[in-house]
Amino acid sequence: MKLIRDIDYIEADSEVDALLMEARLIKDVQPQFNQELKDDKTFPYLQITMREDFPRVEFTRQPRAKGAKLYGPFTSAKKLRATIGVLQKIFRFRTCSLDIDEQEERWKWFRPCLLASINQCTAPCNLRISKEEYQKDIDRLRLFLDGQKGKLLKQMQVEMEQAATELKFEKAARVRDELKALDALNLRGNLDEHVQPEVFPIDPKKGIAGLQKILKLDRPPRRIEGVDIAHLGGGETVASLVQFIDGLPFKHGYKRYRIKTVEGIDDYASIREVVGRRLGRLSAEGESFPDLLLIDGGKGQLNAAMSAMEAMGITPPVTISLAKQQEEVYVPGESEPRRLSRHSYALRLLQYVRDEAHRFAQHYHHLLRNKATFEGD
Repeated sequence: MKLIRDIDYIEADSEVDALLMEARLIKDVQPQFNQELKDDKTFPYLQITMREDFPRVEFTRQPRAKGAKLYGPFTSAKKLRATIGVLQKIFRFRTCSLDIDEQEERWKWFRPCLLASINQCTAPCNLRISKEEYQKDIDRLRLFLDGQKGKLLKQMQVEMEQAATELKFEKAARVRDELKALDALNLRGNLDEHVQPEVFPIDPKKGIAGLQKILKLDRPPRRIEGVDIAHLGGGETVASLVQFIDGLPFKHGYKRYRIKTVEGIDDYASIREVVGRRLGRLSAEGESFPDLLLIDGGKGQLNAAMSAMEAMGITPPVTISLAKQQEEVYVPGESEPRRLSRHSYALRLLQYVRDEAHRFAQHYHHLLRNKATFEGD
């Protein structure tokens, strides 16, 4: 407590959002006194393998890079396992690791496990259900997981009340417990907003190659710089600039700026100032521009950066922006944003640069408020 100099907070919409946001910040910032959540342990996810004849539903802490539909992260492994058990009773999907091919004759003689006998699995391992019919069950499960669960919950509520009326208390209690387990589906974060950094690893080389292809560049963007704007207490605005070389952070190239020409909170004007200061200095000193300049934000932030370079009369480097909410990429001259696959190595690298710029801007607010730490360009 004696070492505390300042206190700040970030508002969250719910306890779940707060828990997942805290976990991500601890992993990014690595604060001295937090002993937990610094390692590679992550929250669990519900995963549906989609590129199989008979998709399976799995509990996982290490999601597949491709070919899977993910839900989560969930805050409780125990509750997620219980939820999967309840969902299996309703939708009768498989959870085994068998590689079932409908065209292989041998599956006709395969002996199903106990779950088929107790009617909790449709036994695709014995080809007792067609691929098309099984897929319908998976589609209904996905609709349920995507939020259309009201009808099912109402049916279960009626079933529980009817069982209680008929004095079938064991059945009523079982349905009650299933309803509670299904409520645990609400104890999860948004995959894009709360993704944990160790779940989808970064491959710098593949990320750079992906960006070259997506942006149609003549050469790989070996030097990437990212810009983020942050607002401190009292309306003070600062900016951070991070530099990546060959897809990895080059911390000697990091800079912080205190915004000088903007009164109040104005992200667009702040971006114009910091981009102008950065590229103006590089131009004046005869230094090269980055291969790719990434702005945190949407179309407005991108236009602000482009207008700063136009006002200076300089030829801009390749400049794009990344909007956090939907992870959309904005490119100058294109009216609609590009939506890259969440599993794209290019998108992961952009997210890494953006998140590092944000972390650097927010890192220890009391340091940012110390004038000696700001870049005096």
